[in-house]
Amino acid sequence: MIFFDRKYEIDKLLKIKQQALLSSQFTVITGRRRIGKTSLVMNAYNGEPFLYFFVSRSSESELCKEFAEEIRQKLNMPVLGNTDNFADIFQFVVEVSKQQPITLMIDEFQDFNRVNSAIFSKMQKIWDLNKNESHINLIVCGSVYSMMTKLFRDHKESLYGRQTCLLKMEAFPPSVLKEILSSYNPDYTNHDLLALYLFTGGVPKYVELLLDSGATNFSKMLEAMVSKDSYFLFEGKNMLIDEFGRDYGRYFDILKLIANGNNTRNRIENVLHCEVSGYLTRLENDYGLITKNRPMLQQSTTKNVHYSVCDNFLCFWFRFIYKYNSIIEANAYGKLKDILLRDYAVYSGLILERYFRSLLIESQSYTQIGSWWNRKGEDEIDIIAIDDLGKKIEFYEVKRQKSEINLSILNEKSRHFLESNGQFNDYEVVLRGLCIEDM
Repeated sequence: MIFFDRKYEIDKLLKIKQQALLSSQFTVITGRRRIGKTSLVMNAYNGEPFLYFFVSRSSESELCKEFAEEIRQKLNMPVLGNTDNFADIFQFVVEVSKQQPITLMIDEFQDFNRVNSAIFSKMQKIWDLNKNESHINLIVCGSVYSMMTKLFRDHKESLYGRQTCLLKMEAFPPSVLKEILSSYNPDYTNHDLLALYLFTGGVPKYVELLLDSGATNFSKMLEAMVSKDSYFLFEGKNMLIDEFGRDYGRYFDILKLIANGNNTRNRIENVLHCEVSGYLTRLENDYGLITKNRPMLQQSTTKNVHYSVCDNFLCFWFRFIYKYNSIIEANAYGKLKDILLRDYAVYSGLILERYFRSLLIESQSYTQIGSWWNRKGEDEIDIIAIDDLGKKIEFYEVKRQKSEINLSILNEKSRHFLESNGQFNDYEVVLRGLCIEDM
């Protein structure tokens, strides 16, 4: 797949490289696995020489031999001094950058913690002592979200506050997914587009794997997702095992429940028969995997909260793959496909709401976007979009089929919302229905 989008991020990296000519820059790039962090840097600096250090799970001395060879090839100079520990390698690069600007990318940076956790404090000392005289454009990337967050946002960590820029890479928005799909299948339907969004969530690697394999419509995508040798069957576990470690079982159970509609703390605890508030807090704040959803404008921080799995692929994986793992172990892939087809209409309707919410966010036309439901869980409004500057409030009902949209019912629900929130008396009120045809 050719490289799509990322114009903002590329422009940012190019500006940072220019800034490094004046003073050292320390950029941290985060984002889930398969989001394209490495590809971003490679494309931003395409054709320009830079050092690339990949932190594999080898010994420190073995890694440093690889890094020393990278320096020899890219800078055409041998590393002077000890090449058995990373601190000396990093010190060497920093010293060279005082004479010539250098871009250094360190990939899977968090895995230094497995190699030698003291590396972080040694880097901090070298950085602090040399950043004003050196001209190094240091870029570190990491896929373990919790560890990267801890390294740079926990004030107890040695590298806390050292970054000069933090870039968090997100999945492709709807407009880019349309562009990519049309390049592979100019005759795609909106059902195909919804399937691509549902299965991949716009994660570049997943989009690439599907489309490059010829899965450019709904039926082929479905087959690719649940076939015997599918890459996606074990991706959820492979992706999260490093995040959760040995305690992954409890986290997986909670994510499976949320993905299957048990989206309140009480429901989760009733099923698991244990207290889960700590797990939910960590899933939200440390791992960035779930989000709290409250009725729009509700002030309470604890009542009427619904949780959702943020990532479309992981939501799908826990809903259909992890839940039915016994079917996969029995090699009954046809049965799994039948289950998916049986439940697809209802499930894709929920994902369609996400799609339109993403579309509204991408438009940058609103100051607030959310949903609303009353305390009894009734009168639910799928999407509310507010433009406080333009004095407009828009209410949306989302259905797969246009014939299922009832604006009279939406009008009644919106009236209840407006009565409970009196600050919109002078706002223009708009009622709209959205369906697959509007994608």
